[in-house]
Amino acid sequence: MRAVIPCLLLLPLAANPLLAEDKPVATKAELGEKLFFDVNLSKNRTQSCATCHNPEHGFVDNRSTSVGKAVSLGDDGKSLGDRNAPTAAYASLSPDFHQNKQGKYVGGQFLDGREKDLAGQAGGPPTNPLEMGMPDKPAVVERLKENAAYVSAFKQLFGDTVFEQPEVAYAAMAESLAAFEKTDRFAPFDSKYDRYLRGEVDLTDQESLGESLFFSNQFTNCNRCHQLKAFPGSEGETFSNYEYHNLGVPTHQAVREANGKGKDFVDKGLREHPDVKDDKETGKFKVPTLRNVAITGPYMHNGVFNDLKTVVLFYDQFNNSERKLNPETGKPWDAPEVDENLALKEKDFQAPALKDSEVDALVAFMQTLTDQRYEHLLEQD
Repeated sequence: MRAVIPCLLLLPLAANPLLAEDKPVATKAELGEKLFFDVNLSKNRTQSCATCHNPEHGFVDNRSTSVGKAVSLGDDGKSLGDRNAPTAAYASLSPDFHQNKQGKYVGGQFLDGREKDLAGQAGGPPTNPLEMGMPDKPAVVERLKENAAYVSAFKQLFGDTVFEQPEVAYAAMAESLAAFEKTDRFAPFDSKYDRYLRGEVDLTDQESLGESLFFSNQFTNCNRCHQLKAFPGSEGETFSNYEYHNLGVPTHQAVREANGKGKDFVDKGLREHPDVKDDKETGKFKVPTLRNVAITGPYMHNGVFNDLKTVVLFYDQFNNSERKLNPETGKPWDAPEVDENLALKEKDFQAPALKDSEVDALVAFMQTLTDQRYEHLLEQD
């Protein structure tokens, strides 16, 4: 049954009463909602946060470009990024970037954790030349000051002096966006799996098999990276432990050709973080949430795989000698972009080969992690 999507998410900016300039705001989250949909915060006034994090499509960028949906198109209409835009859904539940007791890097925002928290992430895109393209923070603040309702709201929520220093006003904008992204709209926990845990629905036999395989330390080790809570079946599971691993993902050659970085460029992942100096972290990326994974493709940090089943087969090839070909190309799997620090060659990641029926069951289970309002998108895939 098609879920009812809140009408506010479907209306264009000018017609959305919640975003109208004359509607006062009472909280930082309400201000953040206005900012999230405001295209005026980009250089050419064509792109908002919602452009690359579409609330109608799992908070990812579902626009097609010359390289499909692998990476996002910038506000200038020509720039292409190099990484797939992660979902903003459930992003607030990622812990602040830190090293745990075992010395492993955990949490943060962006695929390399370069921003410690959600506010830091929210402040990144407006001044990124490949994204919203504004020249600097003061220029963004000047755009904010064009809107009398913003001026009033910022002063009400952050004090009368908030605009005296551009850095302060910019930080207030980022804080407001983060407050909006912490609301239940981004993390409703109402998927079929959540409803199953509450005893409201039953899983099919195939979905149930997938669940058993997913949480099995004997047969798949999926939960090695995609389980946060101590026990399987815990409510509020985000399906990520927010660690960093190099999975041997191949280069997305078409993206590199299109965005001009060239075939010799290497995305070092976590090693790109300004505070990470150890070369053993090269090629590692943050484990993503599997919430809404079935409708937020393409997959991996660079969008190199289009189908969720391909991802499962890619993992299985490290344990299964029969998985020699990428089903999307019909050719052997390409070599890893970074052929060192490979997690899937470590003992903890080794598992028995999967049968085709088990692959399908895992995909079926991951489909149950789709928020209720997006379940109609499963029928379109």
